[in-house]
Amino acid sequence: MILEIHDVSKNFGGLQALSDVSLSVPEGEILGLIGPNGAGKTTLFNVINGVYPPTNGRVFFQSKEVTAKKPYHLAKMGLARTHQIVQPLEELTVRENVMVGACFGKEDHGLGSARELAEEVLDFVGLGERKDQMAASLNVAQKKRLELARALAARPTLLLLDEVLAGLNPSEISAMIETVAEIREQGITIIMIEHVMHAVMNVSERVVVLDYGRLISEGTPEEVSHDPKVIEAYLGDPKLAEEIASGGQQGGGL
Repeated sequence: MILEIHDVSKNFGGLQALSDVSLSVPEGEILGLIGPNGAGKTTLFNVINGVYPPTNGRVFFQSKEVTAKKPYHLAKMGLARTHQIVQPLEELTVRENVMVGACFGKEDHGLGSARELAEEVLDFVGLGERKDQMAASLNVAQKKRLELARALAARPTLLLLDEVLAGLNPSEISAMIETVAEIREQGITIIMIEHVMHAVMNVSERVVVLDYGRLISEGTPEEVSHDPKVIEAYLGDPKLAEEIASGGQQGGGL
């Protein structure tokens, strides 16, 4: 297993954001992480990559305990992430943004090799022609790809994607899903938080559902979409759940 989470809880004062969450992720998997707003999905990401220490529980990455290790330590170990709200370094060019990921990632590149790697990754995500533009000039879809490129330049073995499809139109969603599948083909394990249900159900081999900080369901997309607990907590409409399971829900999220 590339990632193991054992009985992780996280409290913020009197708020229980996560409650006894346990999860194992094998190498090479695309795992979808879904649930209502406020279910604890991003908090779980923040515990995994060291932004928050868990109140209780333990996290193992590549069989090594990494509970409460700092994000920069985990980046050096091969764990990278994108953020729900894109955070480009707007005063830098597109290429320089990606060079930051290369310099502080697993391979510890110097500026020369970081520049070469940044150009390679930008070509992969479709931003090669914009490498000399300022990051602030990009539109939402391009900034999403820049965020992804910066994470990929860190050369991760595990990539956490936090709503990488949010704010994209249907054609942009389709293109991004193709990119995600290509990333997995490179041997990178992916966990993705997503509200665009047809997309996450179609690309994920397994789906985990959180509700009020608890893991309420886990299984194949078809199994999860038919789980009464998931329908009640998140999907709402059994007919809509059936459409998602059959791949018929093609627009937007829930």
